[in-house]
Amino acid sequence: MNDAPATARAGLLAGSGAYLIWGLLPLYLKLLTGIPAGEVLAHRIVWSLPVMAVVTTLAGGWRRLREALATPRLVLLLLASSLCIAVNWLVYTWAILGGHVLDTSLGYFINPLVSVVFGVVLLGERLGRAQQVAVALAALGVVIETVSHGELPLISLALALSFGTYGLIRKRAAVDAATGLFVETLVLAPFAVAWLLWLPGGPLGQPPALLALLAAGGVLTALPLLLFGLAARRLPLSTLGLLQYLAPSMVFLQAVFLFGEALDPWRLLAFACIWAGLAVYTLALLRRPAAGPTRGR
Repeated sequence: MNDAPATARAGLLAGSGAYLIWGLLPLYLKLLTGIPAGEVLAHRIVWSLPVMAVVTTLAGGWRRLREALATPRLVLLLLASSLCIAVNWLVYTWAILGGHVLDTSLGYFINPLVSVVFGVVLLGERLGRAQQVAVALAALGVVIETVSHGELPLISLALALSFGTYGLIRKRAAVDAATGLFVETLVLAPFAVAWLLWLPGGPLGQPPALLALLAAGGVLTALPLLLFGLAARRLPLSTLGLLQYLAPSMVFLQAVFLFGEALDPWRLLAFACIWAGLAVYTLALLRRPAAGPTRGR
């Protein structure tokens, strides 16, 4: 019996769930306005630990975790990926709390094309004509944003580069999504705990309702990454490539219509260039011969 349709449906549900959670994350973070980004991040990391422990127990993954921790090369790769994802989370949290939601949307629209550039520069991949046009359009968008505002879009570039680097490292790390995330959380947890202990009120210094909101960040951090890992093993690259635009599109709409951030004509033109680049890139993906689901290791 062919279970490919069921596998694809499960992957589509998992991928959609991951990007929906990421797309709604600004609404959650806006509830924490007034709390320093470092404290929010520290809570996200600390509360992710029990979530990952439960997931690992339910999935019978403790043996895989021990094997990962006993592999020096893998541990080094996950140390590097931990640093990248921590930078990404910190910049994203700071930007949302500081009213730079549009900048975060721009960063995640740029991210797929940053990954294309990484593939060429670091992995020796060759760009097709459509990919060349897509990267050129994205670069034009960044130039327009820089010239019109008199400075580089540092938040957007920091998010795109940190997440692109994270994806590149995890591509080289021979570990499943849940185990890799657990190791990354274990690496970051001591620093997060130290940060919370250093705060004047300690780790439990916030009112109970606010503390519960901060604790929810553990689920909102771990769950979409786990869902994304499931989707990546079950969906063709072209489908996953389309889904990844869901989150920044949702964030863009929230920035303009909920949070009232200004979208001046020059910024709109910069977004339009990047959207055009993504359209060219996506059409090129869809025209490739259909690829089967990516199997887990």
